[in-house]
Amino acid sequence: MVDSPGRITLWGIEVFMAAADERSISAAAKRLGASPSAVSQQLTNLEGALGATLLQRNARPVRLTPAGEIMHRRAQAIMNEAALARAELAMSDLSMLTRFRLGMIEDFEADVTPKLLTHMAQKLKGCQFLLETGASHFLYDQLDARALDVVVAAELGAEQDWVEVHPLLREGFVVAAPKGMINSDRDTLKQLKRLPLIQYTQRHYMGRLITSHLARQNISLPHRFELDSYAAILALVGQGEGWTILTPLALMRARRFADQLDVLELPLAPLSRTISLISRKGVLKEMPESVASSLRPILQESIVTPAAARYGFSEEILKIL
Repeated sequence: MVDSPGRITLWGIEVFMAAADERSISAAAKRLGASPSAVSQQLTNLEGALGATLLQRNARPVRLTPAGEIMHRRAQAIMNEAALARAELAMSDLSMLTRFRLGMIEDFEADVTPKLLTHMAQKLKGCQFLLETGASHFLYDQLDARALDVVVAAELGAEQDWVEVHPLLREGFVVAAPKGMINSDRDTLKQLKRLPLIQYTQRHYMGRLITSHLARQNISLPHRFELDSYAAILALVGQGEGWTILTPLALMRARRFADQLDVLELPLAPLSRTISLISRKGVLKEMPESVASSLRPILQESIVTPAAARYGFSEEILKIL
C-alpha cells in the first residue's frame, strides 16, 4: 500500500533520516533496501505533509535545508522512541519480534552465521532476519546509523558510551610461513626477514593494528603485497612469496592452504584482538546478551575446537570469553 500524501509515517521519517545521514538518495535506498524512486516518493510525501522542503535534492551531496535541520533533530527523537517501543514489545514476548537486523564480521560468514540464524529462527517463528556481512569498521558505522540492531565485530579500541559490548572470543595473532622455511633451532624473526611480509590491508582496522604493533617493536619489514583477502594472502605464502601475520580466524577461513603453511607463534610481543557482540545501549534490553550466549557454544564448536585440533592453539591464542 502506498502512503497517502499528507500523512506523516514512521517509514517516511526513517527514509528522511537515511537520506540526511547518507547525503545521497541512492545511498539511502541501498541502506534501506528500497529503490531510489521509492525513497524520493517518501521524501516528497513527508515534505508535503509538513509543508516544508527538507532536503536540497539537486545538490551533490544532498543537503539539509534549515527546515530539514529542525526536522532532523525531532526525527532522531522519534526514531529513538520507536526503537525503544519496539524493544519493549519484543522483550515482553520475543515471539512478537518481526525484524532483526544483524551485522556479522566476514570471518564468521560460512561457519558461524548459518548456525546462529538457524538457532534464532527456531525461537522467533514470525521474525524476518536481515543480514549484513562486512568488515568491523563498516558494521560499526551501520550500527551507529541505526541500520543494524546488533553487530558481531572486532572491538576497535576505545569503547563508545552509546554501545553495550558482550565479549565473545579473544584471538592472538600468529605467523604463517611457507612450509619448511623456518628452522625451529634458529632465530625465527631473522629467518622471516629473508622474505617480504605479505600484509593485510591497512584500509581495515586489523591491518592498521598489525602495522602499529610492528612500529611499537621498532620493526620495519619490506612488503610487496597489501591485500584484503585471507585466501589470496595465504595462497601467496604457500607459494613461497613471503610470510604473513594473521589470526586463527583468518587461517580457518582459508584452511584449504593449510598443508602449504607452517603456523608459528608471533616472534614479537603478543598481539590479540577481541570479537564481541555490540548493540546500542539500552535499546534491546536482554536480547544482546541472549544472542551472545547462543553464539559462544557455536563459536566453540565451529571455530575454537577445530582450530585447536588442526594447529594446536592454546587458550592464550584462541579462547571463548
